[in-house]
Amino acid sequence: MSLSSALVLPLLVVVAAGIYYIYNEVLQFMSKSLVKNKVVVITDAVSGVGTECAHLFHKGGARLILCGTSWDKLESLYDSLTSDSDPRETFAPKLVILDFSDMDSVEDVVLEVVECYGCVDVLICNSSVKLKAPVHSVSLEMDRNMMDVNYFGPSSLAKGVLPTMLSRRSGHIVLVNSIHGRLAVPFRTSYTASKHAAQAFFDCLRAEVEEFGIIVSTISHTFINAAEPPPVEESAPKPGTLSAFIASQLTHGVRPSVLANEIMQTVNRKRKEVILAHPIPRVALLLRSLLPSFLFAVLSAGVKDSVLNEQLQ
Repeated sequence: MSLSSALVLPLLVVVAAGIYYIYNEVLQFMSKSLVKNKVVVITDAVSGVGTECAHLFHKGGARLILCGTSWDKLESLYDSLTSDSDPRETFAPKLVILDFSDMDSVEDVVLEVVECYGCVDVLICNSSVKLKAPVHSVSLEMDRNMMDVNYFGPSSLAKGVLPTMLSRRSGHIVLVNSIHGRLAVPFRTSYTASKHAAQAFFDCLRAEVEEFGIIVSTISHTFINAAEPPPVEESAPKPGTLSAFIASQLTHGVRPSVLANEIMQTVNRKRKEVILAHPIPRVALLLRSLLPSFLFAVLSAGVKDSVLNEQLQ
């Protein structure tokens, strides 16, 4: 009897692992089937997240339109996608030069994107530029460039492809935003303002187009953690303080592959809002709503610590 009882736990573990494996396999199969033949546009496709997304959607049989600022990098991505793929099951991606810092060219880019297949099923707005600096050192030109790339670019592209979605009464627009679109952090005034603006625009757009069968999703993530750890930034809060701990959590980011998988799942499951963050940023978001004065005090203390730290060096 005791021997049988001892075998129950390992057996349950094996069964649970088997069920989990089958569940993941089913999800991966469904992910591929749901995006098959869909026209998917990815901005900044040559970035870490964009490249991961391109591989996922390409394997799923999507008709990709890859956008980026460098033709050489786009061609390199094209080669990596097509070299090991079966042309009977996948489509050769189409490449489009897109630079949101040149807003005058966006209208022509929209026409080029739409002409590729005559419609757009999924638009993934992945472009972004970051800046960390004291507010008094940020020029108006830098402010404008930040707003162009992070706000005016994605919003203009979304409005450009929207008529084809409205006429077909279907489509999905995904904004890969940032946790800073919901939480303001010192020394990131321009970046945070642009992300807040983008978040507000796509939240409004979601309500306006829902009756036409168009899904609008926003993904708010923390720092994208590439292969190498991010460098230690200046003006960082003094180690050992509460503000330093919060700052470290806000920059404890996600891997590009993890974010790309989340984007795929968001498209497949038609999620409207995703927050991809660790517990501390989530708590900070809650404090912003329930106890804003406390959060402001913590952030201000972090600024004072950083100024004192600079003076001591």
